Amino acid sequence: MQRELIHLPRDARPILSVVIHTEEEFDWSKGFDRNATSVVHMRYVHRAQDIFDKFGITPTYVVDYPIASQEDSIRPLKEFSDSGQAVIGAHLHPWVSPPHEEQVSARNSYPGNLPRELEARKLAILSEQIEAAFGYRPTVYLAGRYGFGPHTGEILHELGFEVDVSPAPPLDFRDDGGPDYSGFSSHPYWFGSKRRLLGLPGTGAYVGLLRRGEHRLYSAATHRRLRYARLPGMLSRLRLLERIRLSPEGYTSEELKRLTLALLRRGFRVFVFSFHSPSVHPGFTNYVQSKDQLQAFLNNCRNYLTFFLNSLNGVSMTPLELKTHLEELELAKASQD
Repeated sequence: MQRELIHLPRDARPILSVVIHTEEEFDWSKGFDRNATSVVHMRYVHRAQDIFDKFGITPTYVVDYPIASQEDSIRPLKEFSDSGQAVIGAHLHPWVSPPHEEQVSARNSYPGNLPRELEARKLAILSEQIEAAFGYRPTVYLAGRYGFGPHTGEILHELGFEVDVSPAPPLDFRDDGGPDYSGFSSHPYWFGSKRRLLGLPGTGAYVGLLRRGEHRLYSAATHRRLRYARLPGMLSRLRLLERIRLSPEGYTSEELKRLTLALLRRGFRVFVFSFHSPSVHPGFTNYVQSKDQLQAFLNNCRNYLTFFLNSLNGVSMTPLELKTHLEELELAKASQD
């Protein structure tokens, strides 16, 4: 897939998009289960929304089929969406999305690995369900498990999507049958042959003094034969090499600030802050298993947003607002040339 990277001027205000992976609860340590469709945690989603409201941020909830088809999750999200407090997008978890024709497996959990026709039908049915639940068709897409595949771009074009937020640099899922984003930049980009879509990767990168050859070095340090040495923790403590994703799950607000400042120095001006919706209540993700961890998670959100919007003089945009903004900048530049 051809990508045209977008570079904003270094004096441009930093831009932040908030994308929430809004999905059912399931045990990440076990296999994929079509019957695991509970959405109890959505009774507590206001814990995150209240924070965004306080900062004037409009988050994008990319929702999968269990979320879009149950009253416990539809009710609060529709209230947010109807009042303009949030945008609803699509998040395709194939194993819980009809039609259920494929074998449930790790490889098939990445929607881009499915036959083209089946991937397209699953996303079309999900889009129809989202429209029925929330009153409009989604135009922002996140592939489940970040599984963008060889046909996904064409399918997004056919179904009227505008923005894809699937890429997850610098992660590499090839050992599990998924895509490799280790060579991706966190810069946004244009893609699509017939109509330009915006690619908006989730923000992540290697930071530290040993950035040259970072992915190979990190892969070697995390090899199963070297786990006893706990090399990643040692490299991180010494600030030699850290792999950080812009998420309050598993990272402290100080780590998120460190990542942001490193990327700003490299010329990045667009950032995506994301997490999984089940983290709003203890017991549903590996990151939030207790009340203390929930408080730490919420504090990470508050502290980072204060830093980005106040200390950095940043601005928040939804992915769709960002696409419009980038198109307007291009038109203004073209009129000056």
